[in-house]
Amino acid sequence: MRLGVLDVGSNTVHLLVVDAHHGAPPLPAHSHKADLRLAQLLDAEGAVGPEGVDRLVAVVHEALRAAEDQGVEDLLPFATSAVREARNADEVLARVREETGVELAVLSGEDEARLTFLAARRWFGWSAGRLLVLDIGGGSLEIACGIDEEPDAAVSLPLGAGRLTAARLPGDPPAPDDVRALRRHVRTEIARTVGEFSRLGTPDHVVATSKTFKLLARLAGAARSADGLYVQRELKRASLEPWVPRLAAMTAAERTELPGVSDGRGGQLVAGALVAEAAMELFRVESLEICPWALREGVILRRLDQMGRG
Repeated sequence: MRLGVLDVGSNTVHLLVVDAHHGAPPLPAHSHKADLRLAQLLDAEGAVGPEGVDRLVAVVHEALRAAEDQGVEDLLPFATSAVREARNADEVLARVREETGVELAVLSGEDEARLTFLAARRWFGWSAGRLLVLDIGGGSLEIACGIDEEPDAAVSLPLGAGRLTAARLPGDPPAPDDVRALRRHVRTEIARTVGEFSRLGTPDHVVATSKTFKLLARLAGAARSADGLYVQRELKRASLEPWVPRLAAMTAAERTELPGVSDGRGGQLVAGALVAEAAMELFRVESLEICPWALREGVILRRLDQMGRG
């Protein structure tokens, strides 16, 4: 059957259409993205303003038309941290429901971590052993670890690249003092969780998902996205570390001239790099592998599992 997953994230609203069957990998058929930057549309009180809600409704309408054009039978719509943490989340969800008919399921941070972990587990298989999975989104950082399809530990931290950029890196390029202060903040937040994961033992395989990690791996020499899903892509901490000060010294426009960096990502890449570097160092990760599947695939896989049990 043809499934669609509609992901209302902090940076983008992304419709992913796949041909999916229980017991088989979902095969991508169509992708429709809109750069909404919902996390940056919050007002001083933390609410999504009228303009932001209007834009969200319009983008959801566009996604619905694309889903219909692609023959989607079942649409799985969900929202993550930007909607979850908005002061007027109920109002936003009601407007979307009333004007589009779409009932957005709001995932908790732990849900995000668990579903992303499921996707990574299915991609790498049981032979990968104990997995540690890192995911940097626009609003949050998810960390999960375990030996089964359900992680033994899963946390979500308010360390998304978009959130941190908007709140803590106002300059272009950012002021060195702001970069140092953000570095301290990120490391303090991540360090609080390390003990919870250390008790589980050393992971056999460390993987990362998300556009931020993919971009950083690309800058460090990994293959392009155009080279295909099945090309192994790694990010070594030794390769990442020199890029952090280089990125911080650039303007957002200069970063967009780097391989694979879009206009929408150039402004957030310094914060994302600081989070990636901190996570790898604090968890003592020398090298990690980029996983092509992430949250959207996890949502699809969970739905297929439910259908199979039904």
